[in-house]
Amino acid sequence: MKGINIFLADGFEDMEALATCDVLRRAGLQVELVSIKSDTAVTSSHGVDIDAEWVLEDMETVTAGVSEADVMIFPGGMPGSKSLASCKKLIQAMKAHYKAGGTLAAICAAPGLVLSQLDDVKGLEFTCFDGFEQPLVDKGAVFTPRPAVRSGRIITGRSAGHAVAFALKIVEALVPDRLEEVRHSLFLETE
Repeated sequence: MKGINIFLADGFEDMEALATCDVLRRAGLQVELVSIKSDTAVTSSHGVDIDAEWVLEDMETVTAGVSEADVMIFPGGMPGSKSLASCKKLIQAMKAHYKAGGTLAAICAAPGLVLSQLDDVKGLEFTCFDGFEQPLVDKGAVFTPRPAVRSGRIITGRSAGHAVAFALKIVEALVPDRLEEVRHSLFLETE
């Protein structure tokens, strides 16, 4: 799947989706919000209504020409993460995207519910919200409780409180030369 896309289901975690979108757009990246429902109206876990730019069924899922710069992003939140994980078309697209060389990013519950459906994650270093790590650990991935982790073409975030760190990890992977500029625009101290 080409481009940078954040996939939304009713019950998505507000900060994990919207802060990520904001930070990536500050970095000059084109980011699209994609509803996995049949319409663009999606409601967050805290009752915020969003009008996504796309619906999944209208997006082309071809993988020709997919590169590391093409990112599928999965926010957490309940029941949003469970809905993402049970969307067969989305999971098929994710697997094909990753196999073709694309990047995946998931935060909070989504690493354990969505990324755990990948076929081979042995040795993958990841983070997620406590209690959602076991499906990946059972497949040989290594849980580390850091704010955000990049392991090859997979980026994971721990929780809503670490949404900006997660987004900055994606910026670092895609446009590292813009990282300090974006950090400065957010008045974040350098690490």
